[in-house]
Amino acid sequence: MLVTSSGVLRAEVERIVAAAGADLHVVPDAVEGGRYWDAAAAVLVGSDIRELPPRRRTPAVMVGLDGEGDSLWHLAAALGAERVAVLPDAAAWLADHLSRSRSPGPGGLVLGITGGCGGAGSTTAAIWIAQAAAGLGARVLLVDGDPWGGGLELALAAEENPGLRWPDLAEARGSIDPLQLSDSLPVAGGFSFLSWPATREQPLPVAAAAAAGVLDAARRGYELVVVDVGRGAEPLRTVAWDCDRILVVVPAQLKAAVAAVRLLQELPPVEAALLVRGRPGAALDSALIADAVGLPVHGRIPELRAVTGAMESGRLLDLGKRRTIRHFGATVLDWLGEDLQAGDVA
Repeated sequence: MLVTSSGVLRAEVERIVAAAGADLHVVPDAVEGGRYWDAAAAVLVGSDIRELPPRRRTPAVMVGLDGEGDSLWHLAAALGAERVAVLPDAAAWLADHLSRSRSPGPGGLVLGITGGCGGAGSTTAAIWIAQAAAGLGARVLLVDGDPWGGGLELALAAEENPGLRWPDLAEARGSIDPLQLSDSLPVAGGFSFLSWPATREQPLPVAAAAAAGVLDAARRGYELVVVDVGRGAEPLRTVAWDCDRILVVVPAQLKAAVAAVRLLQELPPVEAALLVRGRPGAALDSALIADAVGLPVHGRIPELRAVTGAMESGRLLDLGKRRTIRHFGATVLDWLGEDLQAGDVA
């Protein structure tokens, strides 16, 4: 079902739906759409719509046209849409999404990790969570979501590990085979990873539609996909929207809590929680931070003096074997609960 009164948008979507071999039912507004919402295999909401039914089960994709800028993402967040498709660039992704929505298969969980402020430690947390899940037997992929972060592979000391990096997938179009993707990615610490290359060269941009296709394949090929989102505007507008849940890393400091509140306005409407970094007895305890930010705390990242040196020398995976770090990872995995479809984990 498409909810829109825009003739231009309707024509664009009709072409994509026809290519996907699906049937399209068009309604002009959310009031009429509410009658058919939960019976539809997929719901597309046009950028001209300003409200959605208050009670609905089928996830919605916000669709708009190239040139609408940041307003499309802000509108999607305000309405509670789960995905964003900017046409015509996202046409291939949307056609694949519609095809799979008619016969959805099992998929893994995509967990986003971002810092509530600069230097919060989101990359460190993402690595340790991926390591903990892999240690329990889950199929895990760690994704570097920030092209300006310097390359996640550096923190893993895995620059020489063979496999594809993000620029190798820049030309990806349409549906990507999940087995082919997993076979092509490098491995470190018992999990696969997809990193931006740690070089001085300008990173080759990857279109939002291509990134969405890669993450869709990752969801189908792994039980847990951990995305180090970063704090840049572009990753927050793109890869963050493919996450099912998001964890925000916040140091136990007042300034960090204030910065985290501002960040929440940029996050997609998915379940979110905090990871507090600091020693027990810090100036701000977890309860105060949770009240200040407005999100529950679901883990405390141990404050270790060795982290900075380990990050620089690529020894974070060694630190991740410590008992305190393994306890932190187990706490996060407990929060994911049944959403983590790890059949081999027991």
